[in-house]
Amino acid sequence: MNETIKCLINRRSIRNFKNEQIKKEELDLILEAGQYAPTGRGAQSPIMVVLQNKEDIEKLSKLNAKIMGNENIDPFYGASTIIIVLADKNINTYIEDGSLVMGNLMNAANSLNIGSCWIHRAKEEFQTEEGKQMLKKWGISDNYEGIGHCILGYKEGETPTAKPRKSDYVRFIS
Repeated sequence: MNETIKCLINRRSIRNFKNEQIKKEELDLILEAGQYAPTGRGAQSPIMVVLQNKEDIEKLSKLNAKIMGNENIDPFYGASTIIIVLADKNINTYIEDGSLVMGNLMNAANSLNIGSCWIHRAKEEFQTEEGKQMLKKWGISDNYEGIGHCILGYKEGETPTAKPRKSDYVRFIS
């Protein structure tokens, strides 16, 4: 089996991270992979916002936890880097485009032995007044909608085992 297929099959969501920032060279490679995700008609509707500042991450984490309905947890699991994927909702494939970026980010991270996980509620975050203020502060137009957060960090502990695949996952039609 080639290394790309092995990487795709072995990627797991990681929710336990070392208290250590990932290397810039590794982050740059992950972000480059995100930039090369396929997009509808090559329109490149997504953008990626990288947060590594603890204050900004904590602020966003609290907003995400509030939306989730449990303000006593960290939905980002202590990850040192958060990549927020947003996409221009004026482009009709923006959700699919942003989702493909998320996939590329997580698979690229795995190829570098960096843990990742897709965290939801980005759409809801940036519909709040607080979220809109963040976008404004970052110079991002209100045409952009949150697709997801790719949390990144060095794994703490073992990689989880894959759940068995369902028996009817693939259906051949003759």
